Amino acid sequence: MNNFSNRIYVIGGIFVLVVLIFMIKLFNLQIVNDSYKLSAENNSQRQVTQYPARGLIYDRNGKLLVYNQAVYDVMIIPRQVKVFDTLDFCNLLGIEKLDAIKKLAKAKKYSRRKASVFLKQLSSERYAVLQEKLYKFPGFFVQPRTLRKYPRQSAAHALGYLNEVNNKEIKADSYYKQGDYIGKSGIELTYEKDLRGEKGKKIYWVDVYNRIKGSYRDGKFDKQPVSGKDLVSTLDIDLQEYGELLMQNKKGGIVAIEPSSGEILAKISSPGYDPEMLVGRVMGKNYKALVQNDSLNPLFDRALMAQYPPGSIFKMVNALIGLQEKVISPFTRFECHSGYHVGSFTMGCHAHVSPLDMRHSIMHSCNAYYANTFRYIVESPKFGSVNNGYDVWRNHVMSFGLGKSLGTDLPHELKGSIPTLDSYLKLYRRKNLRALNVISLSIGQGELLITPMQMANMCAAIANRGYYYTPHIIKAVGEEKGIDEKYIKRNETSVDSSYFTPIIDGMEMVITGGEGSTGGLAAIPGIRVCGKTGTVQNPHGDDHSVFVAFAPRENPQIAILVYVENGVWGSRYGAPIAGLMIEKYIRGDISDSKKWTEKRMLEADLIHQADAEKKISESNNH
Repeated sequence: MNNFSNRIYVIGGIFVLVVLIFMIKLFNLQIVNDSYKLSAENNSQRQVTQYPARGLIYDRNGKLLVYNQAVYDVMIIPRQVKVFDTLDFCNLLGIEKLDAIKKLAKAKKYSRRKASVFLKQLSSERYAVLQEKLYKFPGFFVQPRTLRKYPRQSAAHALGYLNEVNNKEIKADSYYKQGDYIGKSGIELTYEKDLRGEKGKKIYWVDVYNRIKGSYRDGKFDKQPVSGKDLVSTLDIDLQEYGELLMQNKKGGIVAIEPSSGEILAKISSPGYDPEMLVGRVMGKNYKALVQNDSLNPLFDRALMAQYPPGSIFKMVNALIGLQEKVISPFTRFECHSGYHVGSFTMGCHAHVSPLDMRHSIMHSCNAYYANTFRYIVESPKFGSVNNGYDVWRNHVMSFGLGKSLGTDLPHELKGSIPTLDSYLKLYRRKNLRALNVISLSIGQGELLITPMQMANMCAAIANRGYYYTPHIIKAVGEEKGIDEKYIKRNETSVDSSYFTPIIDGMEMVITGGEGSTGGLAAIPGIRVCGKTGTVQNPHGDDHSVFVAFAPRENPQIAILVYVENGVWGSRYGAPIAGLMIEKYIRGDISDSKKWTEKRMLEADLIHQADAEKKISESNNH
């Protein structure tokens, strides 16, 4: 009897406990927590995402590069849509009736209860007209957002562009919802989280005609958006625009760096495109056209992603390695008899005085000098074998930031290639490498592949006498002071600073050496410019024109690389373009004595000339 009585008490206690739990839950739902009531009132309210103003981007001198312009997305909640005048609605939006039917079907497929984008980026003008008649179209409302605007039609590759998020990006970051926009390239991609800010929301009471009647619960559940952070870039937009102008109708890249900081002053990829092309409702059409332009490939960022042989500008690195390993001295002289000859092997060279010491070998760009230097390095008895010598040589080369990612704050940077010993042993199917197998590396040819960014950085390291700062394009984020520590850390090369003087002497002689020097067109009265030309062999057409330089010689303000595809000689296009840009940056204008050079560079058209020559060749073949 007692056991039965105890069971009654236990069961009764459980029942009371369950009732109590339900009562507490109901109290919480109905009195304490308004979220369910908010959901229940969904038919009479509208929740609108408040998109934050995306951060602005400035150049190093405070000039505005990117700002925002208001546009409006037409949103739809399918279950609230009633029969409406389709023709009138389409006229207001400027779309075809069939297109509207497709968009309605797409929205229903996505969700009948949730809001989705019906039409993106309505202009302010169309929005003003639509707003007056929106009450006629229940289930539709307008949500403001911003588009990027560009006061200067320049630096498209550096700045980057925005596009709608894809499913992968939505899954990776819960911040994004369907219809949101995200940085896809350039600064917009790297600094997306700083630029985007934080979304807010605003909830409104609406009437049966979907017209806003006021703020829901006096804004109790609203959240204010937080604007994105403004960025100050390292770019000098005037220099950038000037470089793009000089490179019009040419293929190639220019990178200019401030050696004392690693700040990127200009980053030019040519042919480029107007950044306004990838904004707004015309973006899809324009993007497709840019992608399909195979001959020019304007979306390809040559400054960061093109991997070229460096040509003769690489001779300076080999000279420095030779000095560091003490296999040559600045006074070592080598003969040149129209090239380097060993048995049946010949590496040709142009006519010049012979023999040459190191300084004059740079001035005259002697191939034989550097073939000898390279062999002295890799065949040095102290290394025991060419295999070991090659590894030592390669490690020195990579200390200049070549053959590896520099770690810039721009996306899609490629590493280039300084081939490994193993890759050569596999290629030649042998256990021991021979210097003559890879002798073309001595003059920057062969399997060497280096990006324009790396070549410019190499020049900055020489200007600094043995170190460089990681190139970067942003110098300030919002109100924060300072930048990532990796951009203020010195990266030391493996060559002692004491060995750079004869190399820099030779680079100055390239500009001022008179007869036999190759960089005279980069000379600037009153400014000591140090440079080196390069002519890169190209089996697919005219050779490429390359030039690196820095100025002034003491306390350099700029290091620059100019790479012009099919420009034939470094002296023809690379040197004059670099000289003009150096003067533009240091002095702000071009002197009268250089106007003829400027005119020639501006008028040079290598793209259409190449097309015309190709047509003539094809005609002759037929």
